[in-house]
Amino acid sequence: MPSHRRVRLLFYAVLAAVVIMLFFTSHLRRTSPQDTRTSRDFYHKTTDALEKTQGVMAGDGTLKPVERHDHDADGDIDEDDEIVAKAMADRLRAAEQKAKDIANAKAPNKPDPPSNIIGVGSSASGQKKTDDALKKQDGTTDTDESSDVAELDAEMDSIFAKSPVIIFSKSYCRYSARAKGVLMEKYLIEPKPFVVELDQHPLGRQIQARLLAMTDRKTVPNILVYGKSIGGGDEITTLDNEKTLAAKIKSIAGKRVDVTERFVEDVQKTN
Repeated sequence: MPSHRRVRLLFYAVLAAVVIMLFFTSHLRRTSPQDTRTSRDFYHKTTDALEKTQGVMAGDGTLKPVERHDHDADGDIDEDDEIVAKAMADRLRAAEQKAKDIANAKAPNKPDPPSNIIGVGSSASGQKKTDDALKKQDGTTDTDESSDVAELDAEMDSIFAKSPVIIFSKSYCRYSARAKGVLMEKYLIEPKPFVVELDQHPLGRQIQARLLAMTDRKTVPNILVYGKSIGGGDEITTLDNEKTLAAKIKSIAGKRVDVTERFVEDVQKTN
């Protein structure tokens, strides 16, 4: 076992060695140049080095470096150069778009945008029509008119099928009453004439408009034989006075209609 004297000597020797090492390392730190680089500088230099190694893949499989420029002319390629490059690219794109707009405005045959041709002219062919597009100023539509015309055609066919002689009348019209009295009371007509009171018919106005187009007569009464008008109240009275009414009807209807004068027949039977 070492003595206490030797232990103390060993401790002093170690302590002296530590003091000497601290002295020399402190002197070296004071005399060596200080590294002023920061972690930010290290980051930028690292990213610059990585970007310099980046590139685009060529057709032969090799990696070609992307050329970078010092856009702000500060002697270093950093993030400021990227900002300047992006701003330049944006200005170039804006200038290109402006040039295209000017060229399109001057083009002689520039097509209309879709928003201007939908539902207009030949550009709208094949498009589905909406109810708003079909509506007219009176609130009707082409579909409604087609339906009304079909209904009127069917009603006119039904009327003319009733009898060869049709009397279009109005219940309150005295001229119509006189014509009906002559044709249905003074004469015996077979088949019996069919009377249409337009003021009581649900399609009276439409029928009267159709008669105007057919016969060029817009008033009542209007007497038709197989669709051909032989006149109104005045004409029927004149034909009756001239004793030619029966002949007039037969000239159109032929043997399909039998017309005789009631009172003449009764007088002959009495004699």
